[in-house]
Amino acid sequence: MKKQDLQHINDTYLAKWLSGELTDEQLKDLVSEADYNAFLKLRKGVDAYVDLNTETDTSFEVIQKRIANTKATKVRTLGANRWWIGIAASIVVLFGLFYILNNDVTQIETQFGEQKTLVLLDGSEVILNSKSTIRYNEADWKENRALELDGEAYFKVTKGSKFTVKTNYGTVEVLGTQFNVKTNLDLFEVACYEGKVRVESNNESVILLPTNNVRRINGYDLEQWNAVETDPSWLDGESTFKSVPLKYVISALESQYNVTFDTTQIDTNIIYTGGFPNDSLNIALQTVFKTLDITYNEKEKGVIYLNVK
Repeated sequence: MKKQDLQHINDTYLAKWLSGELTDEQLKDLVSEADYNAFLKLRKGVDAYVDLNTETDTSFEVIQKRIANTKATKVRTLGANRWWIGIAASIVVLFGLFYILNNDVTQIETQFGEQKTLVLLDGSEVILNSKSTIRYNEADWKENRALELDGEAYFKVTKGSKFTVKTNYGTVEVLGTQFNVKTNLDLFEVACYEGKVRVESNNESVILLPTNNVRRINGYDLEQWNAVETDPSWLDGESTFKSVPLKYVISALESQYNVTFDTTQIDTNIIYTGGFPNDSLNIALQTVFKTLDITYNEKEKGVIYLNVK
């Protein structure tokens, strides 16, 4: 069969599959494994586009119709085993997906007050706390188990090659263990619950064993201490803090409850030890601020003004 004929047939399969006329299993039986994997990547790009535009008037039904219209699109030959790039390019023109289709980076994030559990490609489990994001590359995951974290996450890592968590303030490396990583403003904190963890930050390196905790605040030296907890308190619905400036507690409240605090009348460097529940803003405000003799008043929706008594 001529290459151009094969291209036309595969173009038709792709269009039917994306428009819902073919199932995944049917498509897999009709094309090569390499082409099928390429199609999966393409659909991921389309899905990502739809997710990014759920608030616009463009609906998925409209997108499906546009994809169906690509059945008649003539695709230029780009060489053996590369024809699918031409198909991707035609859809890129329609949907502006070029930047998505040209990288394998997966990004997962949580919203205010949301927790999300996910399983990585190697079976490792990640639980994301509110307003947190992880990014990793699926294509080379087997060779490079590395991800980037903004916010806070609890990791249960399956044994295997080195597993790395990168943040703006430091890096955590493990082989197989359970640990928690938190970044909040310029605070970087790691707690080990099982196995062994290496933490590197600002040219300092420490090894953590179970019950060991380490943190760096505002670029100062690493602090270490031991704790008896078997997992992070936020998994059980409570955010806790040990001798931290109040500004980090306020930032955590904002991430959990989608509110903003006016702190111009208070000292946000007051040291706070304690916690707040993650399911009641009113109780959380009482728990944190009454113990510090700070008043709070929501003068406008979503904005809480703080003042000293």
